[in-house]
Amino acid sequence: MNFFEANFDGLVGPTHNYAGLSVGNVASLSNAKNSSSPRQAAKQGLSKMKALHDLGMVQGVLAPQERPDVYTLRRLGFTGTDAQVIAKAAKQAPAVLRAVCSASSMWTANAATISPSADTHDGKVHFTPANLTNKFHRSLEPVTTGRILQAMFRDPAHFAHHTHLPDNDHFGDEGAANHTRLCSAYGKRGVELFVFGRYAFDSSQPAPKRFPARHTLEACEAVARLHGLSGEHVVYMQQNPDVIDQGVFHNDVIAVGNQNVLFYHQQAFVDKQNKLSELRRKFGNEADLHLIEVKDSDVSVSEAIKTYLFNTQVITLPSGEMAIIAPTECQESHAVSSYLAALVQQHTPIRHVHYYDVKQSMRNGGGPACLRLRVALSEQEKQAVNPNVLMNDALFSTLNQWVDKHYRDQISEADLADPQLLDESRSALDELTQILGLGSVYQFQQE
Repeated sequence: MNFFEANFDGLVGPTHNYAGLSVGNVASLSNAKNSSSPRQAAKQGLSKMKALHDLGMVQGVLAPQERPDVYTLRRLGFTGTDAQVIAKAAKQAPAVLRAVCSASSMWTANAATISPSADTHDGKVHFTPANLTNKFHRSLEPVTTGRILQAMFRDPAHFAHHTHLPDNDHFGDEGAANHTRLCSAYGKRGVELFVFGRYAFDSSQPAPKRFPARHTLEACEAVARLHGLSGEHVVYMQQNPDVIDQGVFHNDVIAVGNQNVLFYHQQAFVDKQNKLSELRRKFGNEADLHLIEVKDSDVSVSEAIKTYLFNTQVITLPSGEMAIIAPTECQESHAVSSYLAALVQQHTPIRHVHYYDVKQSMRNGGGPACLRLRVALSEQEKQAVNPNVLMNDALFSTLNQWVDKHYRDQISEADLADPQLLDESRSALDELTQILGLGSVYQFQQE
């Protein structure tokens, strides 16, 4: 049976803005309060999706969240009509309003952790939405994320869906941004690499001092249990606290993997040598495992963060060769572009680099890898996926027209208080659920 990895990219929401909400994310903070372009952001994301489809990849679309989230504002004591709730929040708690307008669900690497059927105890693909407890604006996402994933992957014969972990910092879960699967082939049992920032129940262990460690070991272990993973095929690695304090808020800012390749920075991990040895042992055939370490002398941590060298996608093309999908910021950096030009000439599976413009996302702290959620599937499992969410020429054209119809060209911080933005967003999402065949996944639809 044919197996492959599908990428499901987050569709940028109509309220895409630069509110600087993500402490620890250098790009997010440095662009705070600049005006954004939701229309341009959505089209940049769609163009990347179409480009991967044209490369022969299976590419899907993951719908955004409903924003502004007036339901959360009501939970926080704001009353009246929807317009009055937004007006009161804008006047009394503008920081809260900015948070409930966030369109950060576009970064679907944080949406969930997914284990393919080859790894799980029951032979199904398992999904656990991330609780994202470390950031208020992202902690609002998991319930709707779960509904959307269930509307995409409906068939219980192939797919198992779990409730997100308890909403507590002890089980802080940031999803696939801290999860990598390594395997000899997509259809064979692999090693699932869970990366965490801190130990929730052991304060004697190393932890960052400046920025938060968002993901805990305990969350990793819980997801592995839920998915029925064998301990002999799981590795837990701690992210280097020093690089978290430099702005590496997720592992996918300092490391990325695909099949038999782990591409990582020299400073990425704690107890690196022992953990890489464990990874080699559990992978099995060490000769087939490529551990590509980028030395600090070649690309510094700060340059990796600035360009998102590791927040790239490493994909396996239909030819069997691998390619890096990189933002144009990598191309514009002499150190990074030189490194990548040399990398594709070396004896590794990575033979190509493709650059794409995702600047609207980059300015808010997310590169190509942030925008996608990876799902390894068999051909039979692919046939069970909601076909309306899979990219093709017709869907690309339809979604571009949908964006032109519903999205504003620019949004400033002041625009978030405009009650019309909620009506525009709901109208857009209502139409989108029909395009993607999702049903009523949003609360406003269910009411």
